Amino acid sequence: MKSGQGGYQLGTHGGRVPIPWLIGTGGWAMFFHQPFGTFDFTGAQSQFLPSGPETALPLDIFFVASHDPAKIMGEYARLTGHPEKPPLWSFGYQQSHRTLASREEVLAEARTFREKRLPCDALIYLGTGFCPSGWNTENGSFVWNSRVFPDPKEILSDLHKNNFRVVLHAVILSDRLRGTVHDACELARFDEELASCQWDAHRKDFALGVDGWWPDEGDPLDIPSRLVRNRMYWEGPQLERTNERPYALHRNGYAGMQRYASFLWSGDVYSTWETLKVHIPIAINTALTGIPYWGTDIGGFVPTKEFTAELYLRWFQFGAFCPLFRCHGRAWKLRLPWGWNTGDPGPIEINNYNGAAIPDSSQLHNEQVEPICRKYLQLRYRMLPYIYSAVHECATTGMPIMRALWLHYPDDPKAVACGDQYLWGKNVLVAPVVEKGASTRQVYLPPGNWYDFWTRERLEGGREISRNVDLETTPLYVRAGSILPLGPVKQFTGEKVEQPLSISIYPGANASFLLYEDDGSSFDYRKGEWMGIQMDWHDPTRTLTLGLAAGSRMMPPLPRDLTVALGEETRALVFDGRPLKVAF
Repeated sequence: MKSGQGGYQLGTHGGRVPIPWLIGTGGWAMFFHQPFGTFDFTGAQSQFLPSGPETALPLDIFFVASHDPAKIMGEYARLTGHPEKPPLWSFGYQQSHRTLASREEVLAEARTFREKRLPCDALIYLGTGFCPSGWNTENGSFVWNSRVFPDPKEILSDLHKNNFRVVLHAVILSDRLRGTVHDACELARFDEELASCQWDAHRKDFALGVDGWWPDEGDPLDIPSRLVRNRMYWEGPQLERTNERPYALHRNGYAGMQRYASFLWSGDVYSTWETLKVHIPIAINTALTGIPYWGTDIGGFVPTKEFTAELYLRWFQFGAFCPLFRCHGRAWKLRLPWGWNTGDPGPIEINNYNGAAIPDSSQLHNEQVEPICRKYLQLRYRMLPYIYSAVHECATTGMPIMRALWLHYPDDPKAVACGDQYLWGKNVLVAPVVEKGASTRQVYLPPGNWYDFWTRERLEGGREISRNVDLETTPLYVRAGSILPLGPVKQFTGEKVEQPLSISIYPGANASFLLYEDDGSSFDYRKGEWMGIQMDWHDPTRTLTLGLAAGSRMMPPLPRDLTVALGEETRALVFDGRPLKVAF
């Protein structure tokens, strides 16, 4: 039950958020509320041993039994809380920054994204203390660093005009937290353990236009304190902006943190191939433990001799299929999509880490990296209608966005045992490449037919295949009997692009899909301000039916232009909310 970065093999496995939720793929699960203890699996009969006589009673264990994995995940959500929806922009690309040279550098990095047409929604700034020159003056401070942010309100305004959100790193130095932001905080005495006082420290900067927070540290916090902090960053911003969904990226939490739309990243991992490989099952496990909004420091936090353009690209491709799509780490300019072709790794910050190293200079003039990053950035933004629909499903049912194959193939032993690939939503299978110099990737396709996303080749499942890969290819497969909505390429999630939504049909079985949409920022969806287009594909008659989901309404633009594709055949449609049918 250790929390934070003091757990098992931080360099490869990352920080830990202990969740006492045990799933047996045979059709059961157990949640231990209190007290804690240990498992003994060595005997003929497994045992749970409470941690000591003084805590032996009461022993609160919730046992779930079902052969349907979706019901198991639904029961976990019922026990600990359904996930809240973060803002839509948080599922765009997020670029993190470390040591900053000047005001001009801050604005120039932002302009470069737009000039190079590399999609990006959020710029994240680390605090001084973890780097020589961050956004503030020191850890725990909310005073701006005047060397790089001499006029923070004007800089924030400039970044907003270019359609960037700004997220600031924050550290709470207290080892305990209690209460909520709604409690009174006495002006005469700052109580560092009171959530309301801690939030008050944020308010002045938040009022300048800060869009989100990155609460770091917190390893010593006990379980109640960790949840108080998760809750504080959800409820605090709503005191100021009552109808705006907050964003916070946490390092620590506990079961139930999903109730506060908490994002989580995996901590200060090393830039090695082993780390990337290990993070695939860690991603799957994190999703199964009810933490849906997860990601990593793309490329690894601590650069090593293994940190090459190839490793960065493979990690970037994996990151494009994580809910949190964010680059961060030391040698921070190599975290920029164009950073591997400038010769400049950024400020050298590798002290105090065994095995840390700056990549060889021969790696820093690689023309391949930027266009490959652009390809996956564009694909991420095109898939946002599909991703956001999966977020809605997660919030209403507890089914995660990244899914173990077991969740949809519980009767297939090979799928159940598979830990190096996963489903992205229900219909897309992702098999990240995690081997150096790989020219092929072994992929297990569960029973049924599958389509190669890149080539449209149809393949029979229930077997392992060998997929040829080059540096720009991560194997992706779409199950037969799928409806996959893809939007136009955008430079940020809120960009208005006059192109129709593309709906791709992957035939071979009947299919259904609920395309979910709301304004992406407010809580108005709770009042019925959302649109759901229910799509049903009848494979024998090759017919697609569209209708407005119960309880929803049409959202602008009205009416909707859609393009439906079945292989090479396409149909242009106009959907105005009334039932619509198209046959191929």
